[in-house]
Amino acid sequence: MAIYKEISPDQVKTAKSFLNQLVDVIQEDISGSSTRKKYQVFVTGGIGPGVTSSLFHTVYDQDFSLSTANPIFDMTVGLYESGSTVTGASTGIDSAGKLLFPSHSLMMREKTDVYRQFAQSLLGNADSQFYAPNDSTSAGDAIDEALFICFKRLFARDQIKRETFAMNFFMTASISPGTFGEFGHGTGDMTNLTTTTSTGSAFFTDIGSAQNKTTCFGGSVSSLVASHNTNIKTGLIFYDRGVVILDLAKAMSGSQHVAGQISAVNSPGKELMGYTTSGTAPWNEYSSFIPDLMVSGSIDDILDHIGSCRMSSGSNTAMTFQNVTNINSTLIFCRAGADEFNYSANPTYVNNSNRIRVIDSGQEENQRSFTFVTGIGLYDANDNLLAVAKLSRPVEKNDEKDVTFRIRLDF
Repeated sequence: MAIYKEISPDQVKTAKSFLNQLVDVIQEDISGSSTRKKYQVFVTGGIGPGVTSSLFHTVYDQDFSLSTANPIFDMTVGLYESGSTVTGASTGIDSAGKLLFPSHSLMMREKTDVYRQFAQSLLGNADSQFYAPNDSTSAGDAIDEALFICFKRLFARDQIKRETFAMNFFMTASISPGTFGEFGHGTGDMTNLTTTTSTGSAFFTDIGSAQNKTTCFGGSVSSLVASHNTNIKTGLIFYDRGVVILDLAKAMSGSQHVAGQISAVNSPGKELMGYTTSGTAPWNEYSSFIPDLMVSGSIDDILDHIGSCRMSSGSNTAMTFQNVTNINSTLIFCRAGADEFNYSANPTYVNNSNRIRVIDSGQEENQRSFTFVTGIGLYDANDNLLAVAKLSRPVEKNDEKDVTFRIRLDF
C-alpha cells in the first residue's frame, strides 16, 4: 500500500519570472508575394467592373502555403472619420447617417471602420482618436491616417518588452514629377510605386519609454520616435496588446509623389493616380500619398505600396523586438524524513515469503530497507493523482538520509 504525506501550506511557495525572446522580421517576408497573404473579402458593386480587395494582410515567416509557416503579424490601414482626409473627400451624409464619397474614392467606409475598431479595442471608445504621445490633445499630435500592425501571440507572447522595438522604414521613396514618363503613363501597379533608388531610410523606436510610462484602456503604451530626431513622434506601441500604430503623415512624407495603377470602380477597373472621374484630364503627376492614394486606393493597393516600397525588399531586418513571457511558478517542497519512504509498495520489493529482497543473499535479517526515488506524485484530498514529477536520476533514500525534493510547476 502506498504511503502518503500531507504537504503543509508553509511548504508551498509562489514565484514569478520572465523569459525574453528576440524576434526579427525580415524585409523580404513583408514585401514578398508568397509570404504576405491577402484575403480579398471586399467586392464593390453597382458601378464599373467591380474591385476586389482585402481588409488586411498577414505576413508569414515563410511561404504561407506551407504547413510549417507561422503568421507573424497582420497589417491594415485606417482613417479617422473626422480627420481632414475623410472630411475633404466626403460629399455628404445620407439619410442613414453614412458618409458619402465620390466614385473615384474606394473603401473609405471600410478604412474608417478599421480605425474605429482599433479605437474601441485600444482606447475603449470607437469615436476616440489616437494621439502620439497618447496623453496629448494637441491637433498636431493627432493620428488621422494610421498603419496598424498587430503581432501574433506566438511572437508577441504576453507583451513586447519596453525599449526593444525598432523598425526600418523608408520615409521618402517616390519619383520626382520629371521622371514620371518612365512609367509609360502608369503601366505598372502599386507595387512599382518605389523609386529607382530608395532613399530616406529611418529607424522608428520606442527609446525613452522606460522613463515615460503611460497606460490606457489597452494597457501600457508609449510613443514611437524617429531615431534621428526623437522629437518626431511617428506612432504608438501598445505593449500588452502587441499592436504598433504608425502615423503615416509623419512616418513618411505624405506630400511625396506616387504614380502607378490602382484599383478603380470605373471601367476598365484600373486607373492612374490623379485621373478625374471622367478620365479626360491629363495624368496628375503631382498626386501624393496623402490624400490621393489613401482616398483613391484600395486597402490592397495601399498595403502593397507600404509592404513593397516602404519596407523595402532584402535580407535585412525590417522590424525587431524582444517579447516577454510571464512565468508563474509554484514551488512545492516535499520532505522525506530519515524514517520515511524507505520502503516500497512495489510487490517485487518482497519475495514469496514476504521478506524484503536483499542484494546479498542470506542478509535478510541484517540489511536495512532502502529505496531509489525516481518520481513524486501529487495527490488531492481524495487521493486522486494530479501530477507526477520525474527526477533526472534516481536518488537513494534510507534511514540515514533526510531528503527534501523541490517541485516546480510553471504556468
